[in-house]
Amino acid sequence: MQRAEAPAGAVRHLALRLSPGTELRSALCEAFDESGAAAGFVAACVGSLTVAPLRFADRDDAVEVPGPLEIVALSGTLSTDGPHLHLTVADAEGRVTGGHLMPGALVRTTAEAVLGLTDAFAFSRALDPATGYAELFIRAR
Repeated sequence: MQRAEAPAGAVRHLALRLSPGTELRSALCEAFDESGAAAGFVAACVGSLTVAPLRFADRDDAVEVPGPLEIVALSGTLSTDGPHLHLTVADAEGRVTGGHLMPGALVRTTAEAVLGLTDAFAFSRALDPATGYAELFIRAR
């Protein structure tokens, strides 16, 4: 287990409202990159999507979930090496689907997101031989 603790007040927040047609994942990554922060996370996100490409557990391919969709939850970390984001959406009948957010999720009417940003530690991704994936690496600053 890796662990890093930030002092009180070490996190700042960035609020975003994304317009129709905006690609969700890249907009969050761009906002993080522009912030100059060394580590970030999704504090909150609500809104709607026209489509949600998701990668389910133990699969390599993405499944395109057709909309209209409501964002029920979005969580994850943002690093200089890229994001690790999980999205849960509900369709017009209330069926819920979730998975790893892949590129291509388009905002339908709006997406409102709040990002937590800090320089108290840095997030990066490195290959973990135990999992075979680029996993989160936490470094105190």
